[in-house]
Amino acid sequence: MKAKAAVFMGAHKDFEVREFETTPTPKGYGQMELIASGICGTDLHFHNGKLEITPPTVIGHEFVGKITDLDEECAKNYGLAVGDNVIADIALPCGECILCKNGDDANCVNMQVTNAGSIETAPYLYGGYAEVNYTPLSNLVKIPKGVPPTVAATFACPGPTAIHACELAKKAGVDFSEINVAVVQGLGPVGTFALVYLKALGVKKVYAITAGNDTTRENTALTLGADKVFNLTREGTAEVTKALQAENDGLGVDLCMECSGAPAAVVQGMDILRNRGIYLVPGQYSASGGIEIQPQMITFKALHIIGSSQYSMCDVRTYLEFLSVHTELYEKIEKLGTKFKVSEINEAIAYAKSGKNVKTLLVK
Repeated sequence: MKAKAAVFMGAHKDFEVREFETTPTPKGYGQMELIASGICGTDLHFHNGKLEITPPTVIGHEFVGKITDLDEECAKNYGLAVGDNVIADIALPCGECILCKNGDDANCVNMQVTNAGSIETAPYLYGGYAEVNYTPLSNLVKIPKGVPPTVAATFACPGPTAIHACELAKKAGVDFSEINVAVVQGLGPVGTFALVYLKALGVKKVYAITAGNDTTRENTALTLGADKVFNLTREGTAEVTKALQAENDGLGVDLCMECSGAPAAVVQGMDILRNRGIYLVPGQYSASGGIEIQPQMITFKALHIIGSSQYSMCDVRTYLEFLSVHTELYEKIEKLGTKFKVSEINEAIAYAKSGKNVKTLLVK
């Protein structure tokens, strides 16, 4: 039996679609058949040359699939069996560094990944852009039976990313139920899920900021519960900033989450926050250039700035628990994903870069 995979050949180059033999499952691993695998902003950064990875390789870290083979004795330790739908988590923290020992394995300083295996050595298919995937059983998270796997796939990485930023805020003493006004910058996958999650956490008003002339994402955000969407292209940065600074009787907003990846967004984020405002920054995930900020604002406004770069297995479980509870979101989430076959990878990458949708998924 053979399986197709999209092989990353380098920045700005077309992917190559190749066929690989499906080989015996290594001990301690699960073999999965593809249901849906998301194209992440990180993958686009690789293709745009803003993050480095050595080609040729099968990238992708948002694989959702059905288990087709595993070591049954080993799998009992993880509550897994053939036929289970799972999310494959790629993070392999060392467990030994100071961060891991302090319960912060998302920021392990010796982090490895499950999709780094060579395509020259069996079982070849470690990455997400493939019809078959091999991942350690320890890194598979079972999707609850009531949750449609394609729904889980839509925010398989963006969901835990936003959740982890919120968990860091909670550890810093933030009570989301006391937040009057929150702003999400950017309506890509992370921003779209963030606004849904912030509403669920009890934030009273959630606004979003986007740009461009395509209103699709704006309408989607409103459908998902955003109280208002500001558009920088139509309204201008100065006017949007002024409107948000007027919140809380002219003090500004309580919390802002940067999900756009645009460096200039950080300037506006600091501007719109009130004194003692909270700034969550999970979105700046590439070398996209520098900006000039006014650092005295951090001091004078006593801003609380929290960076968040990764997520943990527990955040994936929290994400799936969230979906299990919020069944009313399934139909809306299902519509957010545009599906392409693995063999259509280059069309899929181009579409993901176009910004015409919220999420692009590869399917078999």
